[in-house]
Amino acid sequence: MSTFSSMHSPSYSHSFICSSSINEKKNQRFVFSSFPRFSVPANAKVFLQCQANSHQNAVLMQDVATKVSPVEKETPIEKLKSELLSVTSSNEWDEKAGFDINENESTVSITVVGASGDLAKKKIFPALFALYYEGCLPKHFTVYGYARSKMTDAELRNMVSKTLTCRIDKRENCGEKMEEFLKRCFYHSGQYDSEENFAQLDKKLKEHEGGKVSNRLFYLSIPPNIFIDAVKCASSSASSGNGWTRVIVEKPFGRDSDSSAALTKALKQYLTEDQIFRIDHYLGKELVENLSVLRFSNLIFEPLWSRQYIRNVQLIFSEDFGTEGRGGYFDHYGIIRDIMQNHLLQILALFAMETPVSLDAEDIRNEKVKVLRSMRPLQLEDVVIGQYKSHSKGGVTYPAYTDDKTVPKDSLTPTFAAAALFIDNARWDGVPFLMKAGKALHNKRAEIRVQFRHVPGNLYNRNFGTDLDQATNELVIRVQPDEAIYLKINNKVPGLGMRLDCSNLNLHYAARYSKEIPDAYERLLLDAIEGERRLFIRSDELDAAWSLFTPVLAELEEQKIMPEYYPYGSRGPVGAHYLAARYNVRWGDLGLDQSA
Repeated sequence: MSTFSSMHSPSYSHSFICSSSINEKKNQRFVFSSFPRFSVPANAKVFLQCQANSHQNAVLMQDVATKVSPVEKETPIEKLKSELLSVTSSNEWDEKAGFDINENESTVSITVVGASGDLAKKKIFPALFALYYEGCLPKHFTVYGYARSKMTDAELRNMVSKTLTCRIDKRENCGEKMEEFLKRCFYHSGQYDSEENFAQLDKKLKEHEGGKVSNRLFYLSIPPNIFIDAVKCASSSASSGNGWTRVIVEKPFGRDSDSSAALTKALKQYLTEDQIFRIDHYLGKELVENLSVLRFSNLIFEPLWSRQYIRNVQLIFSEDFGTEGRGGYFDHYGIIRDIMQNHLLQILALFAMETPVSLDAEDIRNEKVKVLRSMRPLQLEDVVIGQYKSHSKGGVTYPAYTDDKTVPKDSLTPTFAAAALFIDNARWDGVPFLMKAGKALHNKRAEIRVQFRHVPGNLYNRNFGTDLDQATNELVIRVQPDEAIYLKINNKVPGLGMRLDCSNLNLHYAARYSKEIPDAYERLLLDAIEGERRLFIRSDELDAAWSLFTPVLAELEEQKIMPEYYPYGSRGPVGAHYLAARYNVRWGDLGLDQSA
């Protein structure tokens, strides 16, 4: 059986489907389920797209018409069939029907607002090029840079070209692909609060769209204080007239519950919730996205994923550098707002959620919101804050946080924080979720550590002595760098004696997979283009996250709590260890793992 179907065009309220059943000695049967509103000229030729098989892109109906047996009496449907089969010119069809072939196609225009900034240069443009190289972008697409800086198209392309790289495992035609991508990059200079400037951008976008269905994506790579002005102008002067318009908003989403709610309310004056894509790039990390796969598609893990077997969960984020270059921005937010309230809390929600009804975006986000709403209010005594100080090591002197010229000398903004959180539901009641995030620490790492309970009545306790933590099974998901998943197990050391050893069952991504792991921005940009919202934050998620941290942030600032100072390049404040010890927990990153 062969099936021919017309491509649905949004310009018409009807489409038609032609189903043909061809046998050597049987007549061809046509079933018309719906017809366009225009008349079919007798001398037209129908050219139908067929994508069921990739071998053949188009089929002329008269090519199969020779196999149709003649009929003695022509019915109305067969008369129409014979008219369709007698067509001679596809151009004539288009002209007589008033049909614009461009309306059958769509284009995507991606506008990077704040194109001259570091995020755009280092992350967004390279991610777009990687998607283009992989063939993930639509056939018709245009990339526009928009910023206040005066720049020509050529200058933008030169700036962007310096940050583009090809995959390690795909170097063929790299230069050629870069040239093709850069030819699709353009620039428009304008103010973020000028509807006139955005109207000029709209005119340029229409020229490139060429009458096709226009879909437009705006990426706001700008400071949060000008989000609303840019959204207002883009919505009123540069949104799509016949396709979708979406806006990606970068964190921070406010400083507390009130400012976040005000931002959401202001955005919704010009956009619907479905048009707003709040990006948290950590949700696009390969190992974070693998969390649900690891848990829900492996029988050995899901039964263990509860208070019955898990003793504690640790979410650890550390950077081995300070705030160099962005001290002014960071001082306004601090490590809790910058890392814990979004990145780590989002990972916690994904980790702890119940099994969703499906993998649909709304089903997953519903479960995440339930987790956030079940969390116990965070108390001040369950939080430790720190700030790095100057330290000399190996003849090199590293600066203190307040040595940054953009930071006030008396700043109390934390560059380190640790917190103990609890989820008051049946699955996780009593299990401490420990978070730790800091800058200028001894290494750069982001990982999830799941420490399981001790084996009750363990026959081999005497082999471990009094330190039962040595015998604790631990699942480690290393998000970055050097991505890996490994499980610590107890094992007998080969030999005549009975000596136990802690060993790792290790899935090291670089060793297992030859393919380079895509950057998180690639995944999130592609999802936004395709309208997939699973990895983006919904407004009620945001409200629940802020309601957890806002009270303790207010206490820290109102009481002017002094941060505990720790040397640049150390493991952080001692207070973090006391906090963990209070809940009978030892931080898992203190020892050196064999796989590290």
